[in-house]
Amino acid sequence: MLVVVVIFFALLLYFSTLRPRRSVYGPPSYPIVGCLISFYKNQNRLLDWYTELLSRSPSQTILIDRVGSTPTIITANPANVEHIVKTQFHNYPKGRPFTDTLGDLLGRGIFNVDGELWHQQRKAVSHEFTTRSLRDLVLRTMETEAERRLLPLLQTACTNKRSIDLQEVLNRFAFDIVCKVSFDMDPQSLLPSMPPCHLARAFDIATAISARRAAEPLQMIWKAKRALRIGSEQRLREAVDSLHKSVMEMVQTKKSLGSEDLLSRLLSIYNKDENLARDMVINFLLAGRDTISAALTWFFWLLTHHPHVQKTITDEISRLQILSFDTLHELKFLKASLCESMRLYPPIVWDSKHAENDDVLPDGTFVPQGSRVTYFPYGMGRMETLWGKDCLEFRPWRWLDPCSGNEEEVPVSTYKFPIFHGGPRQCLGKDMAFMEMKYIVAVILSRFELKPINTSKPQLIPFLTTHMAGGFHVLVKGKKV
Repeated sequence: MLVVVVIFFALLLYFSTLRPRRSVYGPPSYPIVGCLISFYKNQNRLLDWYTELLSRSPSQTILIDRVGSTPTIITANPANVEHIVKTQFHNYPKGRPFTDTLGDLLGRGIFNVDGELWHQQRKAVSHEFTTRSLRDLVLRTMETEAERRLLPLLQTACTNKRSIDLQEVLNRFAFDIVCKVSFDMDPQSLLPSMPPCHLARAFDIATAISARRAAEPLQMIWKAKRALRIGSEQRLREAVDSLHKSVMEMVQTKKSLGSEDLLSRLLSIYNKDENLARDMVINFLLAGRDTISAALTWFFWLLTHHPHVQKTITDEISRLQILSFDTLHELKFLKASLCESMRLYPPIVWDSKHAENDDVLPDGTFVPQGSRVTYFPYGMGRMETLWGKDCLEFRPWRWLDPCSGNEEEVPVSTYKFPIFHGGPRQCLGKDMAFMEMKYIVAVILSRFELKPINTSKPQLIPFLTTHMAGGFHVLVKGKKV
């Protein structure tokens, strides 16, 4: 391991003395090592670095080519996104390099497989997301969880004038919801005592380390650490083992009870492959917990800095007599605000595919076979060419038609705003996610005001979903009736 590190830094020192050959669409690139030096210098600010490079590219497409890693084409061009995820879907699977990176955590679950296994899993769960019974179950579960745990927890913090980490609270709320709805299990992680949740903790460690693999300057480093079972890779192994043990206990319990829920139905399909059922559970936990809590954490942070937006939302909420699926649908400005928040702070900042065959993107970029092709929602939300000169501003009204009195949504292409993916892999839970986010916002803002402890801009950490470094600590104040 020491030899590898020494060689790595020796190469950096040598090639830094050479004159770079600058690509038209990308960072300075050197012979053999490519843009490794620039990548290493910017590895702690990759999101902003990629965004800067993309904004300077006429086609909003760049090439990142560094030694020890697959050449990566990164794009913020909607026509390219549609080409990758829809038009030429079969030419752009996840690919082995991607599935290897996340394989220890996600295994053979739906987010980490291609081909027939993906088709089977997609078919197995697609029906569940189109049934009214699931929609009603989600709403009932949220009502119960909010009344018994979320609101009392917030009220206690308000009464005691004690700050809370809203990111952690939203994580626990979403975790309890997905476990109850999907697996008929209650981890009770949002009890007023906020008890340690070992399953959630193992999940956090595993997702963080898995995500850091992709940001390693040299991919061989994490692979060597995994082979030697040292450092972060040993911690990942321990976290995944703990996660597998907890989830497998859920699987075994469900088999013995034989109840009717999503996990039971998965077990009926994959009865002879418990490991596959386990991987499916882990993938659902990622989708149902992390994306929702990540989106809402940044949404509430933005509201604390835009009181006029928050007032418009609370006024809209106050006009509702009850919170039901139909009345939540009426919250047009709230949905616009959620979309605007996710435009600036998408729950998933990038998604990668790998080219099965040579191809040419709509902007003329040649894609060699085996290349990684990444579309970049974080950067797309900051492209002036897509959103105008005010692209860095939080302005929910851009999602509403002024000619309709801001009552109607402005249609926006899925490929300009690929937060819920697109094409055959488009998120099945999109409508459910909006319902859940609207409900949580409505029950909180109708009763409380949130005041951030720290007013400075927080750091965004791009794990598998976006996290706020250090959490989001707020004071909770009750609203005057």
